[in-house]
Amino acid sequence: MKTILNRLINHEILSKSEAKEVLVNISNGQHNPSQIASFLTVYMMRNITIDELSGFREALLELCIPIDLSDYNTIDLCGTGGDGKDTFNISTLASFITAGSGVKVAKHGNYGVSSISGSSNVMETLGVKFSNNEDFLKRCIEEANICILHAPLFHPAMKNVAPIRKELAVKTFFNLLGPMVNPSFPKNQLVGVFNLELARMYAYLYQNTDRNFSILHSLDGYDEISLTGNTKIISNKTEAMVKPEDFGVGKLQQSEIEGGKTIEASAKIFIEILSGNGTEAQQNVVCANAAMAISMMKNCSILDGFETAKKTLLSGKALQSFKKLQQLSV
Repeated sequence: MKTILNRLINHEILSKSEAKEVLVNISNGQHNPSQIASFLTVYMMRNITIDELSGFREALLELCIPIDLSDYNTIDLCGTGGDGKDTFNISTLASFITAGSGVKVAKHGNYGVSSISGSSNVMETLGVKFSNNEDFLKRCIEEANICILHAPLFHPAMKNVAPIRKELAVKTFFNLLGPMVNPSFPKNQLVGVFNLELARMYAYLYQNTDRNFSILHSLDGYDEISLTGNTKIISNKTEAMVKPEDFGVGKLQQSEIEGGKTIEASAKIFIEILSGNGTEAQQNVVCANAAMAISMMKNCSILDGFETAKKTLLSGKALQSFKKLQQLSV
């Protein structure tokens, strides 16, 4: 690691194979916490390259505990986090709306690191069981149309990194990797990223796979469709700009989609919205994100996807999916 750190400090970049080897060595416990923290810090000071990102991704996928959900045509809705916006859990809510509409969802998530409350914090607080048991996860998919893949249970290799990330409490390149290392290898991926350069990198890497993907970045910095402005979308089919009016709604203010200040407050907001009692702004933003997933899976327009999402939310079907998951967790 000393040689690698010296090279990186001298502004050198790693090859794909070198990046992969470093992460494998970290997972094997070959490097101490100070070395790992220094390694992570380098990538806070400069942008990661495509080869480095690709090498890190390959390492995590090879080291993960895989789950076979190939009997189901699933989609993962996931954001990188790290946008510093502290919104409520938009992509997780959108996942349940998508599931409520009849689409199978394999939701990859984790505890918040740079945010107050990540997807896993809210799920855990609301009594959803985390498991890497394949039979249990398949039952969740079949009965609730959604399963929760809590990242630490599938990426044991990262146990040496988790406490360091928690102590640093800022975004690292692991934020970039999260959406790319779903252990069920879903064929469909809706992913939000916190800047446009990263959107391009994701698109480049995904284009070399058989994945049906859409990458989202709100031009004002959100890693999801925020409806506070326009959103850039890059998919395997097209590249486009989406405006709030494309969903038939008005532009939102940042304050309208802010999250809770504690995990408990975030969980309360989550249930209020899922129960159909959120504000119009909250409902619109989660339905806009669900609309993208629904349109990808049902091959419809995003406006039709939005209407489906709104009906699913207000009819209680999204809440039913969530309650079923709670029941299965008992």
